[in-house]
Amino acid sequence: MSHDLNIVNAAVDAALPTALTELAEMIAIPSVAAKSDSPMEEGAAKVAELLKKRGFEAELIATFGAPPVVFAQNLSAGPDKPTVLFYNHYDVQPAEPLDLWDSDPWTLRIDGDICYGRGATDDKGHISARLMAIDALLAANNGTLPVNVKFIVEGEEEVTSLHLAQWIDENRDLLDADVTVWEFGGVDHYGTPEIICGLRGIAYLELHVQTIAYDGHSGFIGSLFENAAWRLIWAINSIKGPDGRILIDGHYAPVIPPDDYDRELMEKLPNIEDSLLAEYNMPNFLGDVRGVEAKIQQVFEPTATVCGIGSGWQGEGAKTVLPANAMAKMDFRLVPDMDPETVIAALQKHLIDHGFADVQVHYLGGQRPGRVDPRHPMVKKCIDTARTVYGCEPVVVPLVGGSGPIYPFIKTLGQPVVTCGVGYPGGRAHAPNENLRISDLLLGAKHTAHFMLSLLDA
Repeated sequence: MSHDLNIVNAAVDAALPTALTELAEMIAIPSVAAKSDSPMEEGAAKVAELLKKRGFEAELIATFGAPPVVFAQNLSAGPDKPTVLFYNHYDVQPAEPLDLWDSDPWTLRIDGDICYGRGATDDKGHISARLMAIDALLAANNGTLPVNVKFIVEGEEEVTSLHLAQWIDENRDLLDADVTVWEFGGVDHYGTPEIICGLRGIAYLELHVQTIAYDGHSGFIGSLFENAAWRLIWAINSIKGPDGRILIDGHYAPVIPPDDYDRELMEKLPNIEDSLLAEYNMPNFLGDVRGVEAKIQQVFEPTATVCGIGSGWQGEGAKTVLPANAMAKMDFRLVPDMDPETVIAALQKHLIDHGFADVQVHYLGGQRPGRVDPRHPMVKKCIDTARTVYGCEPVVVPLVGGSGPIYPFIKTLGQPVVTCGVGYPGGRAHAPNENLRISDLLLGAKHTAHFMLSLLDA
């Protein structure tokens, strides 16, 4: 089927003023899932309002006491036309520390090509890109959409999407579609569009130890009772060796290594190892890997990371105490085909077997990894349309190091997942001065519109 893509591109450009106004409205709502007093329902209602404005049936659906899911659909194209499902999230990371922002994080600030604000790129800017693509297709098709469109926009992505998998399992029929367009995407350091085919999983937890009843005098009882801080250090030390190898029995058994095609794709990815080493002021990577081996290790290897640790006196000056309590936060990044609950159970057994039955494991949430075959026809359509929009050959990324709730879309719904996004490496997602380039917003919206039209092609 032939499409006048120039008309579509012009319609995307025309949709920009509205998109920036609406992005400002979304950013003004501090929908921080990690804070119990955040206006989450207001954030969800704003997204539903913007979809209803475009002719969608939209509703807020409760999720087991958590922030509501926005579900919306426009099936006016008819049952004989393809259906695309957009997955996004309206929750954002906390803005703190506020003193590191150059402007109010909850007020969209535009400086030339750059838009600043919490959620500008993660993920409210991506919602704006999808709305721009829909506006363009409506304008180019006399007020109708050429394909059926559904949205699922959740409010817990930044806190591991704790309830989403169950919600999806209970609403399979509602979410039936030919393809899911994921919540992120964009360009790499060279401005080349990235087509991302998978995400690692995660298991996030806290370790807690208590020895004596309360912090004591280190000189008086330090030789008599066990130190909670040392107890925790020794427990953590049993989990991972100096070579980076995780020592939990069976941890690597489910791991599916990259195949030859994965290695070929990883070889083609830009080489940014020197810039990474310089940015983080490090002489080398773990294991002194370089080249394609470094790229593979970065995403295809499971990890165990101590994200934070605390015990005893940490204020200014000296205080000679024997700590009664110690805690650490950890995450395990998981690769296909690992399961977070299995990892947590194995960790608990490991601690018991190694004499640390007193170390409590508090599981805070997790997600399974998920991948789409880079050779899938939908991925090919995404690649082809990116090539048209960006005017260069995209890079195909088999797996990225971050995590997200991709598994239920691939496994529960049985849908391929593709990325058409607006991000770039300088977007500072989760950091102060989070930002979005307007030029990327336009390109991401055009890619989204072109991809939707490509579903009509055989």
